[in-house]
Amino acid sequence: MNFSAKASPWWTPSVHADRRPFLVGRNAIQAALRGFFAREDFIEVDTAALQVSPGNEAHLHAFATEALTTDGQTAPFYLHTSPEFACKKLLAAGEERISCFAHVYRNRERGPLHHPEFTMLEWYRAGESYKSLMMDCVRILALAAETVKTPVLAYRGAESDPFAGPERISVAEAFDQHAGIDLLASVAADGSTDREHLAAELRRVGMRVADDDGWADLFSRVLVERIEPHLGFGRITILDEYPVSEAALARPSARDPRVAERFELYACGVELANGFGELTNAAEQRRRFEIEMAEKARVYGETYPLDEDFLAALSLMPEASGIALGFDRLVMLATGASRIDQVLWAPVAEYGR
Repeated sequence: MNFSAKASPWWTPSVHADRRPFLVGRNAIQAALRGFFAREDFIEVDTAALQVSPGNEAHLHAFATEALTTDGQTAPFYLHTSPEFACKKLLAAGEERISCFAHVYRNRERGPLHHPEFTMLEWYRAGESYKSLMMDCVRILALAAETVKTPVLAYRGAESDPFAGPERISVAEAFDQHAGIDLLASVAADGSTDREHLAAELRRVGMRVADDDGWADLFSRVLVERIEPHLGFGRITILDEYPVSEAALARPSARDPRVAERFELYACGVELANGFGELTNAAEQRRRFEIEMAEKARVYGETYPLDEDFLAALSLMPEASGIALGFDRLVMLATGASRIDQVLWAPVAEYGR
């Protein structure tokens, strides 16, 4: 099947003039956030985009390439989907507070909120609770709004006040409140899940269930259809305590082993950030990655290698919290842009048949 690049008019003077206010706002917000992290005693780091593993989440798709050795042999590489593995290696090396603006790459993703290449802002706090990241997020969203002099974050007619106190709700509470489903009744104390129980719950509330849906598919369907449409409207929402099976890189909660120290940040119904109390048990991390790759093989017929250096580094990594924030999405909401390509200085060429 042949594909060709479509015409991309972003560089024409008239289109650029329309986009330029968003782009100027982007630069101002990035400068403000760099100042924020500097004041908090973070070191800004820069990580390589080429990695032996792009990440090991089942539904993330990478761009693959290969390196040529000096004698002409080939070695597989991938463009990273996140700087996470490299940042955690730096924590293992002894860094304590690091931040990173990284260009990252995800295949099979393009739309108003998705782009094949985008900017991820990640930061890590060694020895600190993941709750500290929640407070960082509140301050960062307010700073972004202040920088571009807007009273609200906005997206397609929806608004969220970044200066109001955030709503914090657990995933289980959200499932009960917005879908009428007792989510944790389908999760055992060891984190294993009961697909049939959750499927029965979906049928009870009138939601579709396919024969080949796994527990994770059903979880995602409820999240997308019933939960996310209620998050971040009027004020920011922190969706906390994901089931451990949906948090491959996060440690279990001390309060309830069925859930993990993972939260996502929403404004105007848009997911902005994904934060963790980081898992540092290498054996458990390997087990979770293998589960993720088995699911990837089942659904897509492919897998990605594990980063053995990363798994080895976990033995030296201190207890830490870390988070990834979609910087371009934050810029969109702060400047009022309706599409991600409006806040990218030079968007990736679009391909079609």
